[in-house]
Amino acid sequence: MFVFLTVVQALVAAALVGVILVQKSEGGGLGVGGGGNPGGLMSARGAADFLTRATAILAGLFVVLSILLAAMAVDANSVGDIDTSLQRGGEPAAQEAPADPLAGSAGGESKAGAAAAPANDDPLAGAAQQ
Repeated sequence: MFVFLTVVQALVAAALVGVILVQKSEGGGLGVGGGGNPGGLMSARGAADFLTRATAILAGLFVVLSILLAAMAVDANSVGDIDTSLQRGGEPAAQEAPADPLAGSAGGESKAGAAAAPANDDPLAGAAQQ
């Protein structure tokens, strides 16, 4: 159903773009159709009324389909439980390597100095002290 409504949404959007592009920018409709029968459908005024009405209907349909598709997408992707696997907190896991990957390559620091630093998840935590 979601794919079908998405295709209908694309067709409505294409029709809306086409109807808008056909209209004259000053609101005169197609701008074609000389004198004769001013009340007919193919007169300038009749075409302007038709295109204005078609634009309003297509725009309303586009908005309704957008809201419907958004509601369907929320229902399809909703989960009951919140995933908390990436939350920080609790005790950090014991690390064998120092938190700063470049601490061992400096040469001036000993392993004891690196081990005395508190274990932290943030690799830039001790950068201000150096």
